[in-house]
Amino acid sequence: MKTLMKLGLKERTYAQQKAFWGFIYVLPWALGFIFFFLVPLLSSLRYSFSNVEANSSGISITFAGMKNYIEAVTVNTSFNRTLTEAIINMVVNVPLIVIFSLFLAVLLNQKFALRSVARSVFFLPVILSSGIILSLESSSLVQAINDQSQSSGILRGFSSFELSNMMLQAGVSETIVDYLTGAVDRIYQIVSQSGVQILIFLAAIQTISPQLYEASKIEGATGYEAFWKITFPMVSPIILVNMIYTIIDSFSRNALTDLIRNTGFVNFNFGLSSAMAWIYFVAIAIILLISTYLVSRKVFYQD
Repeated sequence: MKTLMKLGLKERTYAQQKAFWGFIYVLPWALGFIFFFLVPLLSSLRYSFSNVEANSSGISITFAGMKNYIEAVTVNTSFNRTLTEAIINMVVNVPLIVIFSLFLAVLLNQKFALRSVARSVFFLPVILSSGIILSLESSSLVQAINDQSQSSGILRGFSSFELSNMMLQAGVSETIVDYLTGAVDRIYQIVSQSGVQILIFLAAIQTISPQLYEASKIEGATGYEAFWKITFPMVSPIILVNMIYTIIDSFSRNALTDLIRNTGFVNFNFGLSSAMAWIYFVAIAIILLISTYLVSRKVFYQD
């Protein structure tokens, strides 16, 4: 069997071999989607157009048309506000997380003492923000740590007020100042959501041929020029990947997902909960399509 597979691959072109192995790698996800996710997805779509009631004989489902969608958009007072806040937070956080991750990956790729320890430190928030530990973020201990980090130490020396005044006096645009001072206030959230992106960027940077940097150094290029002429173009496809990952990750953990979950499993209004989920899904899909279209036009792919 292995011999036949090798013979078959040798007869294919390089592009066909890449497509074949791409299909093999995607196959486990596709099987998992078909057997474990497709039926619940279709069921939730059906529930979103129905009144779902639980009684002694089981679950009663009656068609209700667009009633649940209209209620989610016009009647429910929390959904529109929470959805808008989730989108605004995504627009603000995603560029910050991607830029911060790329910057840290470039630094962590340099040779210095205790480099492995430094990499572990920046990936540690990913572990701390998963599973049971995630629930501790709302506890008094973690809240106290966040409050202390925002009111003392380095962040106290460069608080939003002093930082904004300093940049405004330097002639920086007020819009950029507001964005950067907001980044200072969100530093805990940015660092805690950047671990996976740093690893992906780091792996991409390590695949760049060292000969490119050696040639640029011989030509007299500075480290700044090498970054913009070599590193940045070569990792631009990974910037797109990390952007998509960060958008989806930012939408998977927020107040809106809690609202959808509580509507369905606390208030037992599965029809309204499903309608909220599908509106949320469509909003995410539109944002992903627009952002992917805009960024993919600037991506450099090496032949």
